[in-house]
Formats: sequence, structure tokens, C-alpha cells
Amino acid sequence: MSSSPVARRAHLLLSLLLCGAGALGFLPSCHGAAEETPGYVTVSAASFKPSSICSAPDPAAAPPRNGRSAVLRLTHRHGPCAPSRASSLAAPSVADTLRADQRRAEYILRRVSGAGAQPQLLGSSKASASVPASWGYDIGTLNYVVTASLGTPGVAQTLEVDTGSDLSWVQCKPCADGSSCYSQKDPLFDPSQSSSYAAVPCGGSACAALGMYASGCSASQCGYVVSYGDGSNTTGVYSSDTLTLSPTDAVQGFLFGCGHAQTGLFTGIDGLLGLGRLSMSLVGQTAAAYGGAFSYCLPTKPSTTGYLALGGGGGAAAQVFATTQLLPSPSAPTYYIVMLTGISVGGQLLSVAPSAFAGGTVVDTGTVVTRLPPSVYAALRAAFRSGVAPYGYPPAPPNGILDTCYNFAGYGTVTLPTVALTFSSGATMTLGADGILSFGCLAFAPSGSDGGMAILGNVQQRSFEVRIDGTSVGFKPSSC
Repeated sequence: MSSSPVARRAHLLLSLLLCGAGALGFLPSCHGAAEETPGYVTVSAASFKPSSICSAPDPAAAPPRNGRSAVLRLTHRHGPCAPSRASSLAAPSVADTLRADQRRAEYILRRVSGAGAQPQLLGSSKASASVPASWGYDIGTLNYVVTASLGTPGVAQTLEVDTGSDLSWVQCKPCADGSSCYSQKDPLFDPSQSSSYAAVPCGGSACAALGMYASGCSASQCGYVVSYGDGSNTTGVYSSDTLTLSPTDAVQGFLFGCGHAQTGLFTGIDGLLGLGRLSMSLVGQTAAAYGGAFSYCLPTKPSTTGYLALGGGGGAAAQVFATTQLLPSPSAPTYYIVMLTGISVGGQLLSVAPSAFAGGTVVDTGTVVTRLPPSVYAALRAAFRSGVAPYGYPPAPPNGILDTCYNFAGYGTVTLPTVALTFSSGATMTLGADGILSFGCLAFAPSGSDGGMAILGNVQQRSFEVRIDGTSVGFKPSSC
């Protein structure tokens, strides 16, 4: 049971007095006190700084899975584990990252408030294939990438992983006008060099299934177009080819967009791997083999790796997850939506009207920081500031959409009140320090209106294995 706010504050003040005595020579001086205070977490201040040493595990160290599995070692494209073929392009600034993130969040909230078709849900698990995931800055947000091979012979492709997208695509030769493909380190995918490539014909069921992604036909080939929340877009020929996840796991006839014209914030990566809820996503296309279940673990830092797993983890393995119900999403069938019911700060539940959470929460790997209804965010911010205040960390200027920032220079450790997110059925994510702070700021922002949709961003998902199937979303901490 958590101690009372009065008891915690007394404990904090006593710790700070003892640290002050250390400055006078009576006791060892310290920064960041009360490591054992219930409802608080203390970490090294250095843990928030980028590492220049690769600490990624061997791919074989990924968690064992039921059925078949395939594991590929992946790295942050700008981190110390990056392979020699990784992009050499500079990462965007924090300001640019947060601006792009705001556009994406606004786009998601517009979509979930509109009209759409019922989602095509997926079935039960039969087998598994896993692909490690790593942190990638390259398309303008703090998103994650995997590497798979496309075509015959296979050509390695570094792809952003996105649970908020259905259609997968890569840049392809030829570019529409020679300048409509963005810069990437790898050569463009050349469909003429793959013996298993085929353009999807117009009039077929696959072309008809594109729905809002269709862009008409040209020379009897099915066209596609995808526009993203940050203003980026891709257009080209809807195609099929072999997608190889591992030496033993390949998806024959995988449907994807062969992009001949791209604009916007795409830089460095080769394309995108859609993990959305519709049947054209990787999850939907492999449902017969892997049952429509998948999981991922987003690494905490660019110097470490995570994984993406298709299928597996069912039965007894699934019981180690704290699970919450997956809700229907008629107006935005791409998204995975759950019900956030409460937030605790420092072990104390925020006093917020339940109606403020009524719009549900999108679980999204492509949004950086979690978005909350205004009254929920205001309560979280007030409780967090109150919990941090006794430590006297100097405030820092707001950073874009992040308004609660601190300067930890000169501190050996940083002590923060814990933040826990509780969902329907009682599933709870107690966040680590990397899920509470980002860029030195409280990694949450207000968005929309009370009773509207929230978004669970990728900062808060770091180190959790998140498992999604046709009925539920599960969370398992400290998984990568």
C-alpha cells in the first residue's frame, strides 16, 4: 500500500536535509534522494543520455515463441549498433520531431472522429515469426524499424513499423520524374530484377480491396496512394512479391505498394511495414499462418534492440500479459483501440471524471508522446510537478508541445514519481523513467477534448512487450 502524500513529503524533506548536511561535511552529499520511497523511482541522470556503446543482445536471445519463429538483429539507424549499410543522414531536431508528431496525432484524432467501415478482425494463433525492432529517427518522428528481404533474390529493406497503417510499401525504380524519390542509403528496389514480382491487375479482388488507398489504374496496373498525418505521401503500383522475414519464414505473394513518387518527411528508410487492423496489413495477410496475433517490444534506447513477432505467445504464454479488451473501431478501422480508465502518479490515483476517458485510446507505434484529454493531462501535470518539487530540479523552457521540462545538469541521480496507466479489466502499465520523461520533459501532451480519443505513444510503450490479437491488447514489462 502506498504511503500518504504527507508521509511521502516528510520522507522527501528529511532526505533533502540529510543531503544538505552532506554539503556541510557531516554526511556524504547526494543528488536525487529517497530512492526507496514508495511511488517513486530513482535512476542515474546519465541514463537519459545517448550511449556510444552498442549493448544490443544477440538475435538468438529474443524470447522463445510457440511454433515457428524468425529473429533478425536490427539496430537504430543512427546508433552505435547500426550496420555499415545504415543511413548516414542526420537525425531531425527535437523541434522537428515534435512538430511532425503533433501533425500525426491531429490526423489520428480527425480520422477516429469521422466515418468508416467496420474493421476486419483477425483469428487465432497458429505459428510465429519474430523480427527485432529498433529505434529510427529517419522519417521525422521517433519511430522504429525492422529489416526484411523483398523479392527473388531477396533484397534487404529497412522498413518503419507502424500499427497505425495498413498498406506496406517500398520505394521502387523508376522514380516518376527522377526527383520524386527521397534519399535513402540502400539502392531502390528494382521490380524488374525479381523473378517473383507481379503488378496487381485492375479489376481483381486485391485491387478492389484497396478502398481508400486506391488511386485508379494505369496500363491495366492497380494504383495506390497513401497520405500520412505528418503531410507525407506515397503513390505507385500495387504489387506482390516474396517477403522474407528469416531463412525459414517467407510470405509468398505479399501485397505491397511499389512506390514511384514520395513526398514529405521520409528520409533514410526504404519504406513502411503496415501492422494495422485491416486485411491488407502484414498481420492480415499472414493470418492463416500466424493467426492474426502479433507482439512487439520497443527498445528504451538507440543503443539497444527490441523485436517484432508474428503469431506465437498464445495459451499459457499469453497469461503473463496484463490484458485489456480490444474495442471496435467503426470510424477508423485501421487502429487498435482500448479503454484507458485511470492514471496514478506517485501511487495516487488522479481525481478525474471517468467520462474524460470515454473516447478510448489508440495504441500507436508511430506517435511519439502520449496524448491525453485536457482535464486528464492537467491533473497528471499538476501531480507530477508536485511530486518532483521537493527535489528542486531547475525548470527548463518548454520544448514544443512538452510544457513540463527540467534541467538535470549536475545531478548524479534523478528521482521521479511513478506514473501508471490503468485500462479496462485492470491491466496496468507502470512506466519506467524512460516512459515518463523524454527530451528532459514530461512525455505527455493534451489533445482533443474531454471524452475524446487519447493516444498511447511509443515513449510510454518502451521496454513493454505489447501483444495484440483479435480480441485483446496485452502488456508485459521489462521485455527488451
